[in-house]
Amino acid sequence: MPTDIEIARAATLQPITAIAERIGIPEDALHSYGRHIAKIDHAHIRALEARPEGRLVLVTAISPTPAGEGKTTTTVGLGDALNRIGRRTVICLREPSLGPCFGMKGGAAGGGRAQVVPMEAINLHFTGDFHAITAAHSLAAALIDNHLYWGNALDIDSRRIAWRRVVDMNDRALRGITQSLGGVANGYPREDGFDITVASEVMAVFCLARDLADLEERLGRIVVAETRARAPVTLADLKATGAMTVLLKDALQPNLVQTLEGSPALIHGGPFANIAHGCNSVIATRAGLRLGDYAVTEAGFGADLGAEKFFDIKCRQAGLSPSAVVIVATVRALKMHGGVEKKALGTENVAALEAGFANLARHVENVRRFGAPVVVAVNHFHADTEAEHAALKALCADRLDVEAITCRHWAEGAAGAEALARAVAALADGTPRRTPRFAYPEEAPLADKIRTIARTLYGAADIQVESKAAAKLAQFEANGHRHLPVCMAKTQYSFSTDPSLIGAPSGHVVAVRDVRLSAGAGFVVAICGEIMTMPGLPKVPAAEGIHLDADGRIEGLF
Repeated sequence: MPTDIEIARAATLQPITAIAERIGIPEDALHSYGRHIAKIDHAHIRALEARPEGRLVLVTAISPTPAGEGKTTTTVGLGDALNRIGRRTVICLREPSLGPCFGMKGGAAGGGRAQVVPMEAINLHFTGDFHAITAAHSLAAALIDNHLYWGNALDIDSRRIAWRRVVDMNDRALRGITQSLGGVANGYPREDGFDITVASEVMAVFCLARDLADLEERLGRIVVAETRARAPVTLADLKATGAMTVLLKDALQPNLVQTLEGSPALIHGGPFANIAHGCNSVIATRAGLRLGDYAVTEAGFGADLGAEKFFDIKCRQAGLSPSAVVIVATVRALKMHGGVEKKALGTENVAALEAGFANLARHVENVRRFGAPVVVAVNHFHADTEAEHAALKALCADRLDVEAITCRHWAEGAAGAEALARAVAALADGTPRRTPRFAYPEEAPLADKIRTIARTLYGAADIQVESKAAAKLAQFEANGHRHLPVCMAKTQYSFSTDPSLIGAPSGHVVAVRDVRLSAGAGFVVAICGEIMTMPGLPKVPAAEGIHLDADGRIEGLF
């Protein structure tokens, strides 16, 4: 079987103007980046507001494993399959971060016959959105230190500056730094650090903003420091928001590309779900709903992270309501959750599958708490056996009363996901539009919101909030932020904060070591366990295998 990049390179792509025309976007509303990528003009996005919205379908997954689940691949395959059966569908995805591309996870363009293309451009610099977000964030950091240098009229306490720097790369050496060394001309030395760009509050604001005006207003609400009197200092106080909005103006226009089968795809924004809210931009999702009868989107990692934040943060803020939710699982991954090592996954093991089924069951139950109908997509791998798939379908039917559908979109494209598409369309069409149920009420204390998620969705006995984090929560509430939702930052590999506790652990304690206020984005981040907002590279980074061949073509990208 050819590799993902070989499949993508062999495809014959349509001009992006033809893809746009298919969903009613005129050529003069496009800003082209070559023949196959374009941004949709702000004016056309505003004009779409007069159109009715289609049905929203969310794709999420079980807790990820090294065996692979294929959530983005399934999102693409489902979108292609819905178009194949005559349902006009737009796919809405996040943009890949360079960190995972050169680290361990790889890109985020799907795989096999279910990819968005041009894959190489999407996985690398694309249209420069992440660079614009990094630049806007960096401008804010520079303005803070410049304000201190030129007299500190706002009386900022340099010990209480919360605004870290960002770069879109995995670099553990930058987690903690000492800046402004070298003398008086370089400013005031202080401890600082870097996060990866996808963890930036600018990224979160970018993805939750309704338009440019909302973007600038949200940027102004971002709290970057405190004064010596413990009063908050915002980016509006620093007069940073106008210039930051200028840097983000073009980036805020959604990116239009296509799948291998010619389905339109909007790829825009890219927060991680383990350290941020894990959803593509509200602007792109809204546009997709108005450009098609269906919009299929995905939320990062397992349903305990991406899907929970999709409902409790994105849907709550944007007024969205999914008509159906797809939970992606694989036989391989469930066997790993049942205790099988990766090297033994090629051997049939129904008993391990049954043991690992508890992970899928908890994710299904969790999604149902939000009031959305669920179907399970079983992403087929070549070593799977008929007995394993039959057992999984029976478990889903007997224990969960949910349909599980075997999908072969990786190998067969849209044809391999047609059964899933028909099931999703039936679910979506039969679900009345209504506001989702949320995990907690807005008026609950912040600590109670964290506790509710831990107990009801993670199966935890309780939470343990470190004293520093508890004091911050109290300060946030005193400053009027009690109503905000919480954004849990924890390992994606487990319902607990220990990545080795696979399956569906219960009775554990979720340790909250720190909290951060994201007032512009409109949530409070709870940093749990050992999760890092600046990842590191693995022992053997993917970057070691990426190179140009003799003809100047990229090899090793996946």
